[in-house]
Amino acid sequence: MPTIRDIASLAGVSPSTVSRVLNGDPSLSVLEETRRKILSAAEQLQYKVTQRRHTNQAAQLKDYKIGLVTFCSEQFESEDPYYLTIRLQIEKEFNQLGLHITRTIRWVNHDSYESLSGLDGLIVIGKFEFDPYNLYFSRIHNIVFVDYSPDEDRFDSVVVDFDKVTRMALDHLTGLGYTKIGLISSRDFINRFGSNSGIDSVDQRQSSFESYMKQKNLYLPEHVHIGNNFSMSTGYQLMKEVIDKQDLPEAFLIGSDPMAIAAGRALKEAGLKVPKDIAIVGIDDIEMASYANPPLTTVKIYTEQMGQSAVKMLLERIGGREVPLKIVIPSKLVIRSSCGAEIRSVGEVED
Repeated sequence: MPTIRDIASLAGVSPSTVSRVLNGDPSLSVLEETRRKILSAAEQLQYKVTQRRHTNQAAQLKDYKIGLVTFCSEQFESEDPYYLTIRLQIEKEFNQLGLHITRTIRWVNHDSYESLSGLDGLIVIGKFEFDPYNLYFSRIHNIVFVDYSPDEDRFDSVVVDFDKVTRMALDHLTGLGYTKIGLISSRDFINRFGSNSGIDSVDQRQSSFESYMKQKNLYLPEHVHIGNNFSMSTGYQLMKEVIDKQDLPEAFLIGSDPMAIAAGRALKEAGLKVPKDIAIVGIDDIEMASYANPPLTTVKIYTEQMGQSAVKMLLERIGGREVPLKIVIPSKLVIRSSCGAEIRSVGEVED
């Protein structure tokens, strides 16, 4: 009589992975190819799968009502793929499990707390402040925040270490010999759910930039330019203002790839060349970054993994996990042409 270990050996995976796939564990994140190998091996060995657990789990999850909250309008998502990619990956993960999101709530529509009524789980994309005593919010016990961790003792969260990201980019620029480095980025804004107001604060990229440059005795406040968002239009406008002041640094760290690509266009219109006149490093590694002219050096943020992790954490919560978890997604420097690096550069070089 075949066993799970027999299937694992034939499929080339661990017995625990086989068990979770055959039992329909909704919190398991596994490649579709791996899933097919396991099911094929089970069929080949004529393994009898006990359907009860799978059926019960699927029925339970389909009874749950899941909400997705995002601060972005559809227009903003089209301008900045960062949050769009996270949302699409979350939806994809649910679809692959045969589940769906009951309700998508966009902050720009100023929906009231009543829009949370009846939800069993919630994934929040972006920075939000919720009233913990609100009746509708307090009734939801399964909540995951993505790109923000308002209370790691209460809520699950998936975040990026933007201090590390900023220092990684600046280490690269200073390692290339640049000393006169500027910043183009955005302020931070924490949205108050249920209203059109929020709280202004200094974004981690800005505070880390200032701290790093001061430690190196390289900080010049006149080279820090902060806008209201991370969009292309903001990056373009800020770089135009920098050019008009005629006090250009040797290099810029720019808070997002869309901002960086638009800033590069402003430089080109002014007759300045990247990286000959100004070196540029962005943050995100969106698909467009490798097609920019010149291709953009950037720090890669794994937005798809952020979406996958959020879904997995929510399903674990629904499954009974009580201890809140905080996942910090890693990042990676991707060196292309815009920073002026040559073969001596340390990092991943991409043509």
